[in-house]
Amino acid sequence: MAARRALTAEVVALHVSPVHAYEGRPADGPRPDPGPVSRDHVVVRAGLGLVGDRYFNHAAHRRAAVTVFAAESLEGVAAGLGLAAAPSPLLVRRNVVLRGFDVDGLARHDVFALDTGDGPVRFEAHRPANPCAWMDAVIAPGAFRAMRGRGGVRCVPLDDGVLRLGPVTVTV
Repeated sequence: MAARRALTAEVVALHVSPVHAYEGRPADGPRPDPGPVSRDHVVVRAGLGLVGDRYFNHAAHRRAAVTVFAAESLEGVAAGLGLAAAPSPLLVRRNVVLRGFDVDGLARHDVFALDTGDGPVRFEAHRPANPCAWMDAVIAPGAFRAMRGRGGVRCVPLDDGVLRLGPVTVTV
């Protein structure tokens, strides 16, 4: 078994949404979230997802209940599209947005842990979080294509725990 390594990164955004905001046709625009979209912490439940999220405890999403995304990916998309600044990471509607960790470098079944001070929470990577055509509507034309291969990863949580904004120790 390969040796585990720990590195320091940062949780820059946390998102839990009870409903889909990107349904229907992108030309019609997203529907509003019924509550706050940005959180300072999230509660993680093993095998279920993030408490309060639309994918929590849904059998069809058990292996994809939590999406993890790299802030650097969005910055790269913004630069490639010539945007003046990177848009809010919440527009991509990923649950956990990290800075300083190569999320898209994770392979299927890789296990990694995030510890923001309340103890490590392990996740198992399952599949890429592919972007959708909504990215062209909410970020900029061309964002959908630009995000291919850097949309993050869908995971299943292996532990109960809490994640908070700020410094995080990532163990891979």
